[in-house]
Amino acid sequence: MISFTQSARRNVRLRSAGLAILASVAVAGLTGCGAGGGTVNVNLQEFAVVPAVASIGHGKVTFVATNSGPDDPHEMVIFKTDLGVHELPASAEGKVDEAGAGVTMMGEIEEFDPGKTGTITVDLTSGRYVLVCNIVQDEPDGTKESHYLKGMSVEFTVK
Repeated sequence: MISFTQSARRNVRLRSAGLAILASVAVAGLTGCGAGGGTVNVNLQEFAVVPAVASIGHGKVTFVATNSGPDDPHEMVIFKTDLGVHELPASAEGKVDEAGAGVTMMGEIEEFDPGKTGTITVDLTSGRYVLVCNIVQDEPDGTKESHYLKGMSVEFTVK
């Protein structure tokens, strides 16, 4: 059996502790080197778009949108833009021009009913985005109801 002096045992313990700290720092550093991305839960309701977070790291981002209604179908369009939330190019009836000046459409969860969930994964670079419900629907009285004009848009930042 090998016998170590008290001094040798202390050196082994110190080196082991030092290696453990070094390994922890290395793992933390590697985690921080990733491109980011992740999942963002979004609540769509009359009449608001409410992401669970206001920003996320760049990379592949999955948006999980739930339509909590209570009455209307909703959709979610992701625009990259430097325009203000209420300055997006829109028609007279209030539909955002998805190919308009100053906006780049990055993706869309098509219209879905209350109580349902839609998902999309997009590769997002750093910048400013706006999430919009771009539905314009006919009302029983013959008017048009623009979800965007009623407030269904929110700024979202990708770092």
